[in-house]
Amino acid sequence: MNTKEQFESVMRSCRELFVKKMHDYGTAWRIMRPASITDQLYIKANRIRTLQVKQQAMVDEGITPEFVAIVNYCIMGMVQLELGFSEGSDLSDEQALALYDKHATASLELMLKKNHDYDEAWRGMRVSSYTDLILMKIFRTKQIEDLGGDTLVSEGIAANYMDMLNYAVFGLIKLTLEA
Repeated sequence: MNTKEQFESVMRSCRELFVKKMHDYGTAWRIMRPASITDQLYIKANRIRTLQVKQQAMVDEGITPEFVAIVNYCIMGMVQLELGFSEGSDLSDEQALALYDKHATASLELMLKKNHDYDEAWRGMRVSSYTDLILMKIFRTKQIEDLGGDTLVSEGIAANYMDMLNYAVFGLIKLTLEA
């Protein structure tokens, strides 16, 4: 498979989990403010890094589910930036999935453009580097949030969420190839 096909395959798996969780929880995540989603991303990325460093998990969940969670939280974050947070579950399943697909497609399109310019450089990187890049993007995002979005040269929060999503997808592709 080429990069686009691998990306789409990983995103199908992430979307399937999103659908299952939506069945169980609805769209309760709509109550979260973007800063809370950024903090949730930090928890997931930090756990991946901890597992990579310690090479042992005390909870029977590995790195792969955490990368999937990062993908899905990034999409939730982009939705929250677009719609604003809500006081409850205000989206139907169909609306939530349409927004999921919209942001997944935009992330794929960005990845394809960057992948062209960087000539598949991500394939030569270690999975641990994706984790570090995601953590760096989280700290950048927190800084932008602390500035109230008033930046001088940054691409903004949505662009950082897209980059984090793409790094997580690269990690999932590499983990799948190494399995």
